[in-house]
Amino acid sequence: MDLLYTDFLGTPTWMWAIFITLVLSLLALDLGVLHKDSKEIGVKESLLMSAFYIAIGVTFGGWIWFQQGQQPAVEYLTGFVVEKSLAMDNIFIIAMIFSYFAIPRQYQHRVLLYGILGVIVLRGIMIAGGAMIVENFHWVLYLFAAFLVFTGIKMLVSSDHDESDIGNNAMLKFLRRKLPVTKELHGENFFVKQKDDKTGKLKTFVTPLFLALIMVELADLVFAVDSIPAIFAITTDPFLVYTSNIFAILGLRALYFALAALMHRFAYLKYSLAAVLIFVGSKIFVADMLGISKIPPSVSLGVTVAILATGILGSLWATRKESEAT
Repeated sequence: MDLLYTDFLGTPTWMWAIFITLVLSLLALDLGVLHKDSKEIGVKESLLMSAFYIAIGVTFGGWIWFQQGQQPAVEYLTGFVVEKSLAMDNIFIIAMIFSYFAIPRQYQHRVLLYGILGVIVLRGIMIAGGAMIVENFHWVLYLFAAFLVFTGIKMLVSSDHDESDIGNNAMLKFLRRKLPVTKELHGENFFVKQKDDKTGKLKTFVTPLFLALIMVELADLVFAVDSIPAIFAITTDPFLVYTSNIFAILGLRALYFALAALMHRFAYLKYSLAAVLIFVGSKIFVADMLGISKIPPSVSLGVTVAILATGILGSLWATRKESEAT
């Protein structure tokens, strides 16, 4: 029992245990009960699932408030909002991946669900490494901040994503050279055994569904390069960084099926996300200029929500005629 009260990365082990148990329970419910059979997820179900995951994430923030106080809870919620908003941009890439591989909607949830398992491990490793670096080299936070500002500015001036980028991806070309890949899908299977045309013997092949899974994981790895510095610019507490990341991404699968059908309505989303990155990165330098340790978490949360709300509402208003036409 004493082990549960020892600290792990600055937080009691029992709090980590509750978080991990909750995440595993949600994944088991999703995989073993709600979606054990392949089926197409509609917009209504997607929105309900997304609302459920958002409620879980916000409730967890309330629990942190009860256990650790107001400031950690607000930092967690700010991180949750930032990670959730950045994950929305990831949805556009995932939609292009599924379109490129012609993955039917009833199989997409399987890819996203197994993808989240890889995300939990990969982001855990990256966050643990980032926490160690920041703890020993605090000045790295300024590099993170400058990188976020640069990324935000680059996002403002860059062109929209192009689906042809998927086919030209170096990793995808490498996988196709090194792995035997079937020409068509085989249901929801990632691997199948079939006769090799060259040898005439049975051989294990990977399917395009598996390639889509690898590309989704790679896309998250690329986005983690932006999102992890963003959350470290808000808080350096590994528990708050990791939990806000995972709860934001857990709902990404649910939110995907609604947003993928409505991507054309979010015309200004990219600009609001860019503004969030610039704000999160610049507030570290602003705090130094003001002679304070950091911008108050409540201010960060308020500004972040205001930026995102402006971008989303502005997008919906600008594309309202498209909605009426459909």
